Order: sequence, then structure tokens, then C-alpha cells
Amino acid sequence: MVKHNQTRMQQKPYCREERFLSAEKSTLDELPSERFELKYYAELKVGNNGHIYLQRNKHYYSVPFTYIGMKVKLIYTRTMVSIYCQGKQIAVHIRSYRENAYTTVAEHLKSEHQAYKKRSHETYLARAREHSPEFHELMQVLFKRARYPEQLYRTCDGLFKLKRDFPVEEFDKACKYVLKNKLYTYYFFKNVLENGIANSEEEPLVKDALPEHANIRGRAYYASSQPTHFDQPKDGLGAQ
Repeated sequence: MVKHNQTRMQQKPYCREERFLSAEKSTLDELPSERFELKYYAELKVGNNGHIYLQRNKHYYSVPFTYIGMKVKLIYTRTMVSIYCQGKQIAVHIRSYRENAYTTVAEHLKSEHQAYKKRSHETYLARAREHSPEFHELMQVLFKRARYPEQLYRTCDGLFKLKRDFPVEEFDKACKYVLKNKLYTYYFFKNVLENGIANSEEEPLVKDALPEHANIRGRAYYASSQPTHFDQPKDGLGAQ
């Protein structure tokens, strides 16, 4: 390669190396300090909870509350997520790969602004109180466990949908059952309703027939292995 670049070109008074040093080297820029990353694009609508949902890795990212209900454009790479509205950048997040989780900036949320506090989780609590004391108590527990109330809005909508689909008595029994067992997952609640678990309050007779033994785990063992956070329903269950 060196010999080729230092050999005079035909019908030219210079070689390739001389041409590079005299006319091209001074115009070169420095190499990029960061590795090149592919960019991906998406157009999404901001939900009532002030977040957009990136389906590619099933994650929620917050957007300033003034853009709720509007269409936004996402440009995201392996490491970053940038959100634009009408050509203006309105949010930037480090990309997260935790499924069904939230990346939230507190300043983006309505609950962080005094003028909008009455339009936050109090509405859901009031609606639950109108239904029954059991549902209201469950909602109170859920919001106490949440870091930001907006992150539960989709879950709340999913619960109210279940309330419409099942008889009042069965729904309230499910609330009591979830509170008693402290298994605060949406899918556990849904499973309790669909399978009528809360209607059976008696322990299986086989339990009394079993002798006490260290190798018998019992219900408490399996209950303790359940997740302790209230998962979000998938799109279509309480989607906003």
C-alpha cells in the first residue's frame, strides 16, 4: 500500500500521498468520540397519565403534562429516547429495558403542579368510594405504594373495567381477598375474579388430613413468592 501511494500517477506530477498531504489532510475532521448508533422512529399519542408507551421494549416514558392527548414523534437509539412535538424537543430520557416499568421525570407530571392537584388520583379514589368501602381501601393502598400517582392511572382504568364486567358482590370479595393476602398485582386480582377464588373461604379438607411436617410448604410459602407491586395491565385493559 505504501509503495502504491508513493508511486507517481500517470500524467500527473505527483503521487497519491503527496496529493493527500497537500490538499486533503487539512480538511479532515476528528473521528467521532462516540460509536455510531442506529436511529429508530415512532409516532405515538401521549396518554392521560402523561406517558408514552414504547412497544419495542414495553416501557413508559414521561412527557410534560401540557402535551397529554397530543401526537408526538420519538427518535430513539440503543441508549437514548428523544421526544418531539411539532419539531420541538420536549423530553429526553436514557433508554430503559425494564419491561412494563416507568421512566418518569417528576416535573412532567400534573400532580407536581399545584393548579392540577385536584385532577390527579383523588378522582379515582372518589369513584372507588362511591362503589364500596372495600374498593376504596384497595385504591388507597395502591396509591400509597406508588411513587407517582400517574403511573397507576392505567391500572385504575383496568380495575374499573373489571368492576363493570363482574357482579358487585364478587368484585368486593376480590378486593377483600387481595387486601388480606397483600398480593397487589393486577393479574392476581383478575385471576381471583375469573376463577371465583374469593368465593371459597374454606381451606381444602385435604389440609386437615395432612400431618405437620417440615417439608410441607403450605399456602403462605407460595404467597410470599408473588410480586409485591401492582403490575400494569397490557394495552386493551384500561388503555387510555
